[in-house]
Amino acid sequence: MRTNRTKTTSVAGGAILENGLILCAQRGPGRTLEGCWEFPGGKIKLGESPSEALRREIFEELDCTVQVLEPVCTTMYTYPFGRIALCIQLCRLIQGRPQRSEHRALRWLAPKNLPSLNWAPADRPAEAILTAMDQCFANHHHDHQ
Repeated sequence: MRTNRTKTTSVAGGAILENGLILCAQRGPGRTLEGCWEFPGGKIKLGESPSEALRREIFEELDCTVQVLEPVCTTMYTYPFGRIALCIQLCRLIQGRPQRSEHRALRWLAPKNLPSLNWAPADRPAEAILTAMDQCFANHHHDHQ
């Protein structure tokens, strides 16, 4: 008896951190969850690790290169169009600046300000964790003496 009727799609998302701010991306027109905010990334291909998928997707979508630092969380979420397993990882930019192509908008926010955006449901647990870690980022990533 098959109980798993819903295929799960594995997705990698990146919380890109720079100078204590995190990059937030607004989903573009004509896409599912249009107008919602997300951590940029995309589907993990067969044989790829989440880190490999994330580096590839960030390069394809935002035309920049990231170093993956550590996992934030993995969230299972069932949307009307199917179930996803979203693996969010903390990253930092190592080359280039994020360029908007597929997204409607890109915004750098302090972690404590992340709740001001309308996040896609699967991204909300990571958003809550990153918001709670605001002081960690402020202490470790400030530029002034």
